[in-house]
Amino acid sequence: MKVVLTFFLLLTTLVSYTQISFTNGEHNLQISGSLSSYYNHRFLKSGEFDQKKNRFRLRDAQVQIEGKYKNSIEYEFQVDFADLASANSGTIDPENPGLMDAYIVFKQIPFLDVKVGYGKTPYSRSSFVPFMFSPYWQRAELVRGDVFSRRDIGLTLSSFFWKQRINVYAGAYTGLGEIGLKGDNDASGNPEVIGRIDLAYPSRYRYRDIDTKITPIPMFALGFNGRYTDKTQPQVTFLPIYSSGEYLIKLIDGKKSGIGADFTFQYMGFSAQFEIHQMIIKPSRMNSFLFQGTSPEFNEGYVRAGGYYTQFNYFSKSLRTIFSIRYETLNINDLANGELQRFCAALAYQFKNINAMVKAQYFLNLNEETQINPLKWNEQIRIGIQYIF
Repeated sequence: MKVVLTFFLLLTTLVSYTQISFTNGEHNLQISGSLSSYYNHRFLKSGEFDQKKNRFRLRDAQVQIEGKYKNSIEYEFQVDFADLASANSGTIDPENPGLMDAYIVFKQIPFLDVKVGYGKTPYSRSSFVPFMFSPYWQRAELVRGDVFSRRDIGLTLSSFFWKQRINVYAGAYTGLGEIGLKGDNDASGNPEVIGRIDLAYPSRYRYRDIDTKITPIPMFALGFNGRYTDKTQPQVTFLPIYSSGEYLIKLIDGKKSGIGADFTFQYMGFSAQFEIHQMIIKPSRMNSFLFQGTSPEFNEGYVRAGGYYTQFNYFSKSLRTIFSIRYETLNINDLANGELQRFCAALAYQFKNINAMVKAQYFLNLNEETQINPLKWNEQIRIGIQYIF
């Protein structure tokens, strides 16, 4: 009954907007955005009584400005007012930062785009997929932004070949992720370098998870990416506060490298995604808590972290409904006991194409990282409405 009432209240607050575009022949400007709100309910473990996560939440209140001058310059500015308040408090939700994009792309060089500013880094296909087109309310834990940064300030070079079937990216960034917006680099001064290449066939593949076009010919895309940074801190200096993320491995005092691969497929409304990432973390100090008290002979001076997720989707055009299931894993530290294993299911009903959706997501924890990140709940339901204008 509570969920039904929640759904009704959200439905009655839905407001319609229209995308706005301006042009003078050379300069094109487009204003768009999204609104979304949901109700979350957790089923707590026995002995747990704190129900603060049973709540309404305004997830998105975004405004996006995209511009293009001739064929030489593109730019984008996107802000989420729903998350600005929490960002000002010091902590930043990497999946929902207040400032989402603020960059310029220079396109005067043949076969090379140069992007400068703040935005998504070219690592992980999930980061390229706009969240508003997903039937889920939350990305897989591995790719939400607490294992590796999804956004940063820096320089990205990109090239596209074979009618955009092959895309190549390379860039250098502060390495601080969203925290880099606060100003200076860390005391090491070192950047993070990131690269990615993906291949699609038989034609270019847009960064979307759901086959809303009912593709008549099977399509697939395969991607590989890597990243490396050395943030070894000089003596008596420390990493910026909040930069290490929820699991304290997003940024570390030492060296961190990561590799990942992803695969996606779509055909006649069916689609699937698979993504895997592995991190090698080498703390600069042997007494680091990341070693979990193990001896240097045992840990060999490094820690592994990573996981994968796989997702299957079906879009029924006649029912205007997306059905999806997802299985995900995350091992925060291979020297600690446990591994997060989670099953999720999502259903999204479209009022008008993809623009307005009722989205429901179910979470089920199959296993957990008991030593580092013990959970207080077994199941969770999230239901709400999203509108793109």
